[in-house]
Amino acid sequence: MSGLFPDGFVVAASLRYPLPMYVGDPITVAFDRPPLFSKRPHCPDRFTWQGEMFTVAEVLVQNTNFGRRGRMAQNMQPEHAQRAAQRGSWGVGRYSFRVRTTVGRVFDIYYDRAPKDIDHPEGQWFLRAELPGETGGAA
Repeated sequence: MSGLFPDGFVVAASLRYPLPMYVGDPITVAFDRPPLFSKRPHCPDRFTWQGEMFTVAEVLVQNTNFGRRGRMAQNMQPEHAQRAAQRGSWGVGRYSFRVRTTVGRVFDIYYDRAPKDIDHPEGQWFLRAELPGETGGAA
């Protein structure tokens, strides 16, 4: 039997799995060694969320996704879209990282390559979720 209980746990086959706490907030990141290309970042060494700084102790998982979403998914010829899905194209894609901090908390963070606006072409970092008691897995 599967179901969602009010205490935030999913029950499947008599096992209880804590759900990640979705956040979705922008974060500020810092690098000891800045990325060679700003739109192709590696995992940051530190990030600040809600005024608290977290130091990354370990990268558990990293992933890239250059898939086009929404109306952007329909504006390319198929052969160009296939190449863009592998390498990315301007303003499209995400670099995701599941990290464990020095205090043992586990977070999913990502860099969204989409520009904020015409005057700010750089992307933005976000904290997607905090994972209670996680040890790793797919981001």
